[in-house]
Amino acid sequence: MQKIKNLAYLVAMLLVLSSCGEYQKVLNKGSVEEQYKMAVKMYEAQKYSKALRLFEKVTPSYRGKPQMERIQYMVSQSNFNEKNYSLAGYYFNRFTGNYPKSSKREEAAFLSALSYYKAAPSFSLDPTDTEKALASFQKFIDRYPDSDKLGEANKYYAELRAKLEKKAFEIAKTYYKTADYDTRNYRAAIVAFDNLLSDYLGTKYKEEALYYRLKAAHDFVMKSTQRRKAERIKAAIKAYDKLKRSFPESKFMKHSNEMLAALNKEQEQLVKS
Repeated sequence: MQKIKNLAYLVAMLLVLSSCGEYQKVLNKGSVEEQYKMAVKMYEAQKYSKALRLFEKVTPSYRGKPQMERIQYMVSQSNFNEKNYSLAGYYFNRFTGNYPKSSKREEAAFLSALSYYKAAPSFSLDPTDTEKALASFQKFIDRYPDSDKLGEANKYYAELRAKLEKKAFEIAKTYYKTADYDTRNYRAAIVAFDNLLSDYLGTKYKEEALYYRLKAAHDFVMKSTQRRKAERIKAAIKAYDKLKRSFPESKFMKHSNEMLAALNKEQEQLVKS
């Protein structure tokens, strides 16, 4: 029995070595047609990295030919399966543009967006792939309203939007928190909170954003020279009014009232001077 197992193992190893030798031979010295056939064979065997090496070699020879549609799709899918998600998103997107009549166009459009979604880092890092995914899902939703992937696309879209919303909120807070070291960041924080509130209507961060916007405006007044205070006090009081109108029972109202009192006091002193 052991001899049979050893023989089976030896045969399997020889087949693997033979297969590897055949692949290397075709990769290095095969004709374009042989390389194409081997690329498809590797793809169908789910050996995507090997398939990609061959597709890279044969692509220039197949540009403008019927096989190119299949090649582009397999390259896209291979990158996706190899977790090269940014590349997969790029290639799937190219496929939808190059082959608008393809039966795989809808699938490719969804996979392009999904690829960028999978490539997207946490909210605190570079949002480039997040923004690409968001735009791609929006395009998919608009173009394929009857797709069976619509629910999934909407779910991913909402998740990505929430990620960018959180990033915008954290950036605005960072401006405020660093303004002690650079007073220009008070103005940057105010602008960033305004952008958040206008870009994400109904944001779950609205109450906190209005509060921090008021804090930034209030602190900016307190760090300002006398000649700049008047206009900045008016802006800060408007920020208070907006918070109170939107959230009259806000958990931040006690401190906000204290800031309003301080602003009124500064205004009275300006009138007297």
